[in-house]
Amino acid sequence: MKSSIIKCNQENVNELQKISRKTFSETFGAQNSQKNLDEYLKQAYNKEKLLKEINNPNSQFYFIKTNHKIAGYLKLNLNDAQSEKMSNDDLEVERIYLVKTMQKLGLGRKLFDKAIAEAKKHHKKTIWLGVWEHNENGKAFYKHLGFKPFSDHVFQLGDDAQRDILMKKQV
Repeated sequence: MKSSIIKCNQENVNELQKISRKTFSETFGAQNSQKNLDEYLKQAYNKEKLLKEINNPNSQFYFIKTNHKIAGYLKLNLNDAQSEKMSNDDLEVERIYLVKTMQKLGLGRKLFDKAIAEAKKHHKKTIWLGVWEHNENGKAFYKHLGFKPFSDHVFQLGDDAQRDILMKKQV
């Protein structure tokens, strides 16, 4: 499938907010209460917060587009922008989401190839991420890409403290 990866900037904040809310809801809506989901979407994907993240020089957002439509996005964090205290030799894939109809078409792999290219460009040795312990598709995808579990942390979704498995891969 023909696609393109485009770096986001502050002019893209409305599109980023829309795709962020849509993909998170599609991915996790059925397994969580509407109250917790709504609270998280409001907190995590408000425009002010997204603009702050976009403007952080240690965070990068990328859209993946097919047929001129946004199919998903990627968020990478370097250095002190990482959501957990990690080495400056590490790059975090904080978010990688695709619209449900665009999954299993190779687009997730293309986004990971972009993450690997950015890790190499910034001389990083390791890529890491967190995946919800009940996200079987995500865990299988990351394992297929060579990621291995190394720890866990709490992901707060509304009033529900959920467990994320932290996984890493050498670049």
